[in-house]
Amino acid sequence: KMLVAAEQSKPSIKITDHIYAGNSANMRNGDTKIQVERFSFRYGANKVLKDVSLNVRAREVTSIIGPSGCGKSTLLRCFNRMNDLIAGTRADGNILIEGQDIYDPRVDVVELRKKVGMVFQKPNPFPKTIFDNIAYGLRINGIRQKSEIIQRVEQSLRDSALWEEVKDRLTDSGLSLSGGQQQRLCVARALAIQPEIVLMDEPASALDPIATAKLEELIVRLKEKYTIVIVTHNMQQAARISDKTAFLMQGEMVEFGVTKDIFTKPTKKITEEYITGRFG
Repeated sequence: KMLVAAEQSKPSIKITDHIYAGNSANMRNGDTKIQVERFSFRYGANKVLKDVSLNVRAREVTSIIGPSGCGKSTLLRCFNRMNDLIAGTRADGNILIEGQDIYDPRVDVVELRKKVGMVFQKPNPFPKTIFDNIAYGLRINGIRQKSEIIQRVEQSLRDSALWEEVKDRLTDSGLSLSGGQQQRLCVARALAIQPEIVLMDEPASALDPIATAKLEELIVRLKEKYTIVIVTHNMQQAARISDKTAFLMQGEMVEFGVTKDIFTKPTKKITEEYITGRFG
């Protein structure tokens, strides 16, 4: 009843048919979802990423770690081309999602960002109701049926482990939630448009330990449905939640592999020094 009461009839914007289309129906756990091949990225004359290569597998959590300024967030934002919004940037090499080069000029970037959702460092709910925080993205993506909006709002709140906490207050402002709840609301907002990949840029950095633990539990559960790539400064967090870990240093991929191996028997001395806190 609260969902029905919260829904309002509003005009929607139709998105044109998209060129980008993967073979997601055939993807299995462990198949390569994102393939990065000798990828470099510049902000003007500043080369931030240098010949980076890695494979992100479907329905796994991949952590990207490294000291401040090493290019972690830049790499993450390349997976949905958010860096295109910055003037003077240049990408070289390839990033493929399900075999499709996402930097191909024929790719519809709007459709790419529907497929690759993102959760930012600080919770950023809209100044709208809890319901409308999620429904807004559905409406602007052309979904008009109230019944579908209601169903997807509830499902995304359930998937983000927030439903039981907010089901009776959907008409309250999203800004009335605690910091941890706001971040899970932002996760729900990203999930509502049914992405296949979820990018998370330091999603727990503004949260207290209890809220962080809830978010980490959520991330581990979400990999049953989604491929997740997370940037984190927290070594313990990377060790707890990720299947694979990539260590970047000065824009270069130093080491990439199974998280347990990276943290217990790294192949590079500089990796060992970083994860043991000798620098960074």
